[in-house]
Amino acid sequence: MQNHRQVLVVGAGPVGLTAALALRRLGLPATVLEAEREGRPRPGSRAIYIHRATLKHLEEIFPRLGFTFAEHGLVWPVKRTLFRGKEVYVKKYHPPNPQELPPFSSLPQNVIERLLYQACCDTGVEFVWNTPIKDAKTDESGVTLTAESGDVWTGDYVIAADGARSAVRKAVGIEMEGPRSNDFFLVVDVKEDEENPLPLERVFHYQHPVVGGRNVLSVPFAGGWRIDLQLLDGDDPQEYGGVDGVKKWLPKVMDPKYAERITWVSTYQFYQVVAKSFTDDHRRLLLVGEAAHLFAPFGARGLNSGVPDAVLSARGIHAALHAEDTAAAQQAIQAAAEERRIAAQWNRDCAGIALEHIQGSSPYMNMKRELASSLSPIVPKLGRWLDEGPYGPRFGPPELSTKY
Repeated sequence: MQNHRQVLVVGAGPVGLTAALALRRLGLPATVLEAEREGRPRPGSRAIYIHRATLKHLEEIFPRLGFTFAEHGLVWPVKRTLFRGKEVYVKKYHPPNPQELPPFSSLPQNVIERLLYQACCDTGVEFVWNTPIKDAKTDESGVTLTAESGDVWTGDYVIAADGARSAVRKAVGIEMEGPRSNDFFLVVDVKEDEENPLPLERVFHYQHPVVGGRNVLSVPFAGGWRIDLQLLDGDDPQEYGGVDGVKKWLPKVMDPKYAERITWVSTYQFYQVVAKSFTDDHRRLLLVGEAAHLFAPFGARGLNSGVPDAVLSARGIHAALHAEDTAAAQQAIQAAAEERRIAAQWNRDCAGIALEHIQGSSPYMNMKRELASSLSPIVPKLGRWLDEGPYGPRFGPPELSTKY
C-alpha cells in the first residue's frame, strides 16, 4: 500500500510531537509515523528538565502548553553545591509568578509526551502506529519511506525524529561524528514518599565522601527523584548498577527508605556526536533531536535543543512549500539545517566542557576545583563557578531566526 502526505514526521517521541505541533501551528498538515504501538510503556523519567526558553517555544506553537508544562512540573526552591561534603554554594529561587513562565519545569518524560500528544490530537495531527521504517530515499520531488510491513509512504518533506538509532538517517547515508565518553554513569529514579517527602532541593556533590569521592547529583521532579552517580575509572558498572547494586550505595546519599522505592535504573556511557549534515542532498529531509545529535546530559541540552530543532524544521518546510522556485525551497531547508547543526556543535562542545569540569582528572582541573572550594566562603563567585560548571557555558548558540 502506498500513501502520500505533504509532510511526514517519523517518531512520536517529544521532539517528533513538537515538530507535528509546529507544523499545525503554521497551517500545515502533519502525519506522524511511529514504530511502536499506541500507549506503549515508556520506562524511566529520562528528560526531566525543561528550560524556560523551551517552555516559550511550546507556548508559541500551542497557546497555554508552556504553562501546562509548568503546572504539571515543579520548580525546586533551592539548589546547593557541595565539595567533599562542604557546602560551597546555595541559591534560593523566588516563588514562581503564576502569570509568567517559570525559569524551568521539572517533570518526567512520560508526562511530557502525554501533554504533547494531547495537544497534537487537539490540533488534528494524524498518527500511524506500529509502523517502523526500514528504508528511506530522497530525490528532487520528495521522500519515499518504506515500512517493515512493506507499506510505502511518500512525502514532499520529512522530519526525522526517530531517535539515536535513526533508521531514516542511516538509510540516506548521513553519518555522525564525534567521540564517546570513557566514563560510566548511573541514573536512578525513586518514587517520592508523598506522606513524608524530602525538601525540594537540587543538590550536586563533588567527590561525595561517603561514596568514595564519586560525584552525586540529586534532582527532584514531579512525583520522584533522579539520582545520578558518576563512576570513577576502573569502577565496574555491574557492581553499582542494577537494583541490588544501587541498594548498596543509595542509602549512603539519601534517606535509606528510598532504596525500597526504586523505579528505574540505567547504566550508560555518553556519546558526543553530531550528524555531518542535518539534511539530505536533495533538501527534502530534516534531522531533529537525537536523530541529529547526542550529548552528555549536562545542562539538559538534549530535549531542550530538540524542541528548537523541531520548531525551526517546521518553519523551514513552511518556507520551502511557499518558495517561488526550487532553488529558494532548497535554500530554506538548508538554512534551517545549518542553523541547528551549528547549535548542536555548540551544545556538544559545552557538554564536553561540563564533563571535564566535573569529572576531569588533570592536575590543573583538580587544582582549580580545590582552590574554588577553599576560597568560596570569601569569594562567592568561585562557589557559583563550581555550581554552574556541571551545566557548561550558557550563552552563545544561534537563536531561532525565522519568525512565524
